[in-house]
Amino acid sequence: MVKLTIELIQSSMQYMNPCRDRELDLRGYKIPQIENMGATLDQFDTIDYSENDIRKLDGFPLLKRLKCMFFNNNRIVRIGENLEQYLPNLDTLILTNNNLAELGDLDPLASLSKLKTLSLMHNPVANKQHYRAYIAFKLPGLKLLDFRKIKQKEREEANNLFKSKKGKEMQKEIIRKAKTFVPGGNMPDPKVTSLTPQEIHKIREAIKNASSLQEVERLTRMLQAGQIPGQKPLQPQTHTNGQEVEEEMETNQNGR
Repeated sequence: MVKLTIELIQSSMQYMNPCRDRELDLRGYKIPQIENMGATLDQFDTIDYSENDIRKLDGFPLLKRLKCMFFNNNRIVRIGENLEQYLPNLDTLILTNNNLAELGDLDPLASLSKLKTLSLMHNPVANKQHYRAYIAFKLPGLKLLDFRKIKQKEREEANNLFKSKKGKEMQKEIIRKAKTFVPGGNMPDPKVTSLTPQEIHKIREAIKNASSLQEVERLTRMLQAGQIPGQKPLQPQTHTNGQEVEEEMETNQNGR
C-alpha cells in the first residue's frame, strides 16, 4: 500500500491520451485514499486511479480542468458530499468493479451537473430494483449509464415513477437504507441472537476490518444466525483482517 504523496504524483506517468486530453496515470499503486491532489496544479483533463484500494470518493481540491476520472477495480463504498465544489466540470466517471451497495449512496453524484457518462458495472448497487430508473431520475443530465444510452422514454418513465406517491415512498426507503447501512453497524438485537455484547462487539470489529464485501456479508450472516466464529468449521479465508479476529475469538473461547 502506497500513500499518495506529492512526490508520487510528480513522478507518475503523464501523457496526451488518444482523446487529445492530458492524462495523469496513478494506476496500480494500491493507494488507500485520495490526497495531495493540489500537486497536480490542475493541469490534467483525465486522471486514472484504477487498480488501487480507495474506499471513499473524496479528498479533492478545486480542479476546474478535470473532466474524466477512472476508478476501475478499487474498493469504493462511499461518495463524498459537495463534489460539485471541487470537480465542477467532471463529465465522465468510471466506477466499474467497486463496492457501492445502496441506491441512496449515489445521491451525491446528483450535484455534478456536467456529468454525462457514468459506469457502475460490477457494483452491488447495479443489481438493485429500479437501478437505472433511479439514476435517470436523480441525474437528469446523464447520457450514458454503464455504456448504454438513457433514452428519453426511459427517463420519462423514471420521472413518472419517482414523482408518484409510490415513488416518493420508495425514495424515503432508499434514503433510509443509505443512511443506516454502515459495515458492522446494522447488528441485530443480542436477545435475538443470544450473543453477549462482547461477542457482538468482536464480530462488529471483524466486519469493519473486512477486506472485501463478501467478507462483510459472510460475517453479518454469522451474527444474524447467532454463530460465533470458531464454533463451526468455516470456509478457509486467507490474508483478511476478519480471519485474524476469528482466530483470536476462537482462542479466547477455548480458553474460557
